Amino acid sequence: MTLHKQQLQNFVTDFFNQQMPFNQVLGLTVSQLDNFQAEIRLDWQDKLMGNPVHKILHGGVTAAVLDTVGSIAALFYGIQQLENEDAVKAFYEQLPYGGTLDMRVDYLRPGKGKHFIATAQVIRRGNKVAVCRMELHNEDNLHIATGTATYIV
Repeated sequence: MTLHKQQLQNFVTDFFNQQMPFNQVLGLTVSQLDNFQAEIRLDWQDKLMGNPVHKILHGGVTAAVLDTVGSIAALFYGIQQLENEDAVKAFYEQLPYGGTLDMRVDYLRPGKGKHFIATAQVIRRGNKVAVCRMELHNEDNLHIATGTATYIV
């Protein structure tokens, strides 16, 4: 089977959008991807509330969204570095073994909003790990949280 970079990118996008039940529960949608940045969107849902008095997004949801967008950015950056079809195939075979090694989240403001946008950029990439910087904003561009994570890819 011949597997090309674009097919692998499509597989990863579909996997995060359609195959991960937790992402579906959260309502995450991959909205933008390029070589160095990923973006996902999330609409407010009452079931994601951590503080019902003030209608604030649960901190665990914030962390999960940041982790997800960072993971996507790390994977897409890794895919772009592949030089031939054998490398693409090997990367595909190793996908199940990737994951988050470490993550830090700084909560800057309460998670208030109707729509949330999470972005991530790869800030350092080695042979086996990638470090990403992530941000979560609401529809008014208020910066809600920042994260830094290391992923095995």
